Amino acid sequence: MEFIKQNVFLVVITVVSGAMLIAEFMRGRGGASGVTPVEATLLINRENAIVVDVREADEFASGHLPNARNIPLGELAKRAGELAKFKNKPIILVCQSGARSNSALGTLKAAGIEKAYNLSGGIALWRKDNHPVVKG
Repeated sequence: MEFIKQNVFLVVITVVSGAMLIAEFMRGRGGASGVTPVEATLLINRENAIVVDVREADEFASGHLPNARNIPLGELAKRAGELAKFKNKPIILVCQSGARSNSALGTLKAAGIEKAYNLSGGIALWRKDNHPVVKG
């Protein structure tokens, strides 16, 4: 107890950093179903992966991955049937940061699409890594 009183600042830093690690793990950022931009490129080139951008139409128009389809997250559950014909191909879900596409991942898994992946870091990381973006 005396140690904690004398080193309260160090204890707080330790607790906060541990909580952040646990939160990151629980949030599933990346995780087993997350892919980096390089891994996504390999899936697209080697396995003809389908890219689904779950951002809104105006965000999609401002720049998206080449050959991406736009199905906003709010419409994904009712439009998941459009993707069922691609069950045997990888499907890469994209949004701005990876948060919405991680949520969309659960929707597709619930619809029976097992080869779905979240682009970790979203299009923001894709652009940062200088991968191609198409506007329109």
